[in-house]
Amino acid sequence: MRRTTVLAGLASAALLATAVPGAAVAAPAAAPSADAFTRAVTQLKSHAGDALAGDGQSFTLKNVATDADGTEHVRLHRYLDGLPVLGGDLVVHLGKGGAWRGASQTLTAAPRRADRSARPAVGEAAAGRAALAASTATARRVDGTQLVYDADGARTALAYEVVVGGVYADGTPSELHVLVDAATGGVRSSWEGVQREGTGNTLHSGTVPLGTTASGSTYQLTDGARGGHKTYDLNGSTSGTGTLVASATNVFGDGTTANRQTAAADAHYGAAVTWDYYKNTFGRNGIRNDGVAAYSRVHYSTNYANAFWSDSCFCMTYGDGGSGFAPLTSLDVAGHEMTHGVTSNTAGLVYSGESGGLNEATSDIFGTLVEFSAANASDPGDYLIGEKLRSTPLRYMDKPSKDGSSADCWSTTLRFKDVHYSSGVANHFFYLLAVGSGASAYGNSPTCDGSTITGIGNAKAGAIWYRALTTYMTSRTNYAGARTATLSAAADLYGASSVEYRTVAAAWTAVKVA
Repeated sequence: MRRTTVLAGLASAALLATAVPGAAVAAPAAAPSADAFTRAVTQLKSHAGDALAGDGQSFTLKNVATDADGTEHVRLHRYLDGLPVLGGDLVVHLGKGGAWRGASQTLTAAPRRADRSARPAVGEAAAGRAALAASTATARRVDGTQLVYDADGARTALAYEVVVGGVYADGTPSELHVLVDAATGGVRSSWEGVQREGTGNTLHSGTVPLGTTASGSTYQLTDGARGGHKTYDLNGSTSGTGTLVASATNVFGDGTTANRQTAAADAHYGAAVTWDYYKNTFGRNGIRNDGVAAYSRVHYSTNYANAFWSDSCFCMTYGDGGSGFAPLTSLDVAGHEMTHGVTSNTAGLVYSGESGGLNEATSDIFGTLVEFSAANASDPGDYLIGEKLRSTPLRYMDKPSKDGSSADCWSTTLRFKDVHYSSGVANHFFYLLAVGSGASAYGNSPTCDGSTITGIGNAKAGAIWYRALTTYMTSRTNYAGARTATLSAAADLYGASSVEYRTVAAAWTAVKVA
């Protein structure tokens, strides 16, 4: 989830004396990230036009990624007159010696300032009522409101961001972010903060090692080797953390749903495999790359056929299934949900429209790669999503439309689809990039333009997507932007004249993303 309800934090940070001309720049606290921030600010001063930085703007540091050659990618939040600019986030790229190498952002024009001398035409209470009406959850409530600038490309408007809490009919909690126009009172857009899997799944991965910690006469599901990741049993509750799962014998579960620790063992294993995948493949030390683990909760609600990630608890939550579904604790679901956390802490892709589809596809892509990396004989790697949940998979990467709802090819109507189905275009792209078109051991993938694609393999395809996500994509990157981001990533990793670069371009063209 990309949770932007800070309401009283980032915008009140101290200001640096040296700022973009006409702009104040909020200073982060700690070096060496603070040094990178200062270098980025220095370059913003000299390249304000390229960065669309102007009067009244300020910036705070989100994080810094540093390449092996010292190239820095400084991800920034943008503010205008002290208000967050949603969609204004950017990545400043710095070469040797802090040299300017450009910026990645979705803005195409500098945000326009509102007349702050006049009160917004719509009050906070009215904005709250409009936001409540936009939610389909029950037990709706306003959990937070802040005034923001909503920036989408070249358009900017003053708006209220209202977070509406509640519960959906299937028991999934809701954290709906609603942007209400401060001039008209109309709803501009909304996105769900709780990012969930579409249905549920259980996977018995056989006999697997689990990271545990001894406590007195028992062993607990606390993985000290992976940031202290813990797994809790909610016992049917929908709030809190529940009870930390423990065993007197250091053996958890028996491979059946009759033993409630089986689900906990699956979730704990999935979290460990996902942690290891990101660390061993990309050197990423946990979801936030800070060595701190999230945690898992199992047995959520009753007959809950879903799973979700939430930034507000920094945790994954799994239901027990029901109505033809097994528990949701499979490897690809664990990788999928934890990847929502990685996305939130990097590009922050908004969970709506094309950026929401890319958010979901990112979780499907890395959930799949986690499954391959595990090399578990009970669940061999494939390009199916949720194949262990029910009699048919939830999604198919080789030909997404086989699920009856997902898109194989890009079109102008894609942004109106549910994000679990608009993700199909990126899933299809990734399959073509990794495996190629036509028949294979994993499926039969057509192209939208009749072309033939030879895949470059999971390792290279995954590396390109990860670098694009963490270095070039921003909160409202759309499919055209994803093409640009992955081409930039391929050029960085393999060269602009490489086979890998050409295959990225061909695979996007093959799904009609130009």
